[in-house]
Order: sequence, then C-alpha cells, then structure tokens
Amino acid sequence: MKRILVTGGAGFIGSWLVESLLDTQSCHVTVLDDLSTGQHQHLPTNYPKHLHWIHGNVNDRGTMEACMKHGAFDHVFHYAAVVGVARTQKHPMKVLEDIDGLRHVLELSHQHGIQRVFFASSSEVYGEPVELPQHEETTPLNSRLPYAVVKNLGEVMMRAYHQELNLPYTIFRFFNTYGPRQSEDFVITRFTQLALKNLPITIYGDGSQTRTFCHITDNIQATTKALFQGRCVNEVVNIGNPHQISILELAAKIIEQTGSHSEIIHLPALPEGDMQRRQPDTSKMEQLIGRPLKPLDEGLMDTISYFRQRAQES
Repeated sequence: MKRILVTGGAGFIGSWLVESLLDTQSCHVTVLDDLSTGQHQHLPTNYPKHLHWIHGNVNDRGTMEACMKHGAFDHVFHYAAVVGVARTQKHPMKVLEDIDGLRHVLELSHQHGIQRVFFASSSEVYGEPVELPQHEETTPLNSRLPYAVVKNLGEVMMRAYHQELNLPYTIFRFFNTYGPRQSEDFVITRFTQLALKNLPITIYGDGSQTRTFCHITDNIQATTKALFQGRCVNEVVNIGNPHQISILELAAKIIEQTGSHSEIIHLPALPEGDMQRRQPDTSKMEQLIGRPLKPLDEGLMDTISYFRQRAQES
C-alpha cells in the first residue's frame, strides 16, 4: 500500500485527489491542511483506516518535521498554497511565506527518501502569453505577480533538488479547474452562485478576455495516472483544457443553463493580474488520460447541480 502525504488536501483540488487515491484502495493518505481555504467536510469518510488528518501549516517547520518523521511516506503531493487572484494580490507577503513550505517539503522529502514530489504549480507562471497554445517547454514564464513568482520559484527548486540530490519530481501547471466543492473565489463558482440567486453578475472590463476551463475529473485522472503509471517523472505537465471562451460568453452560458434572470454588469478592468488570454497545450495531459477532455457544457451541468443542491440545503 502506497503511503502518500497531500498538503492542502482539504482544498478543492486536494480533496478530490485524496478521494481518488483512497478509492483505489491501494493508498494510505495523510492530509495536512490549516483550513485557511480548505474545508474538513470535503474529505471522504468511507475510508477511516486509510485516511489520517493533521490540522497544521506546511510553512511551520516543526509541524512538517513531525509529519514526515512519523508518516513513512512514499510520495508527497504539495498542493498547499495561498490561492485566489484577489487574495494573493491583497496579501502578497502571505504568498511569500509559501516559500518556507516549499523548502520544508523538499528538504524533508530528501531526508526521508521520498520517491517523488508532485508540485501544484499554476498557469499564472506564463503571464501574458507570447504564444498560443502555451507549451510547457517553449513558452517563457514571464509573470511578475507574487503568486506566479513563488510558483515559478517552486519549479526552480524542484529542478535544483533533482539535479543536486536526485529527488524526483513532477510539476503540474494547473490552468483554471472547476467543479463541485470549488470555493467562490473562482469565476465559475461565483457566476453560478450569483445566477442561482438571480443576482447581478459582475465582469471586469468588457469581458472579452478569454479563459479555458478544466473539469476536476480530468485534472484528477491525469495527475493520478502520472503517479500510478510512473509517468512524467522530472517533467512539467499542463493540466487544463484547450477550448477558449470569453468571460462574457461564460456568464451568458451560466445564466442560460441555470435559467437565471441575472443581469451582467461591467466593472472597470483590473489594473493588474487579469491576463487577456489563456490556452494550454494539453498534449501531455491527453496522452496521460487517453480520452477526450470533458466539454464545458457537460462539466457545467454537474457543477450547477451541486451548487443548486447546496443552496436548497442551506
């Protein structure tokens, strides 16, 4: 049985990863999370013997040392981070603290003989695109935002620890991922919740900026196959969907699918951080999962259903 540590495992993507690992019935999973953005109720309850919970912060050295000392882990998924555009721009110093967590994960993984570290990087490292689609090996990383700089530094640290200490890694560059359990910091969740309440949906600028959206099930299948099939070792993999849609079109689509009467209101464009286009090259990812990626219309159906049910229960 594989013993796996997931930092940030109570978050949106982390909790789906934990559930998928446990569903294989071949993993014992330890979750380390400070619940700053994650929620304990996101974690599955049907594998009590194979799930261990630690309430703690990866940036705290003592917590990480105790966790790694007693865990006897085979693999580490380092997903803990300050997330959300508004949060990371409002608290740049908080973002920089995540550098401590990166160092702790890598130093202790080397000391304890971890077989591979999986790191959640971000499409934000690409900054404003100079080529589309954005390929892992040819697109320069040019964002200056603190969140993106820290993610880029994390990638550099992964490579450095492999080069000098032979610590294997896999870097996942997550593009916009959506689905049930996502927090309202993110665009699809925010638009959906507003639409279900028939409240105005606000858009920065004219809404012509485009994004791509990856359903959580595609994300999880790709990342877990990288683990179980021993693939993408010491590589970077874009995790996303190449289909582009403007933010204005997205709002209209969600209004239509929810049957909402929400109006769309335009706000002044953000001064920084709202990139005009995003489009990943997903060749590596599609080779991993071996099937077509889920279309947005299909993925929105289960996302809207989830938030509609939550609204009815509250």
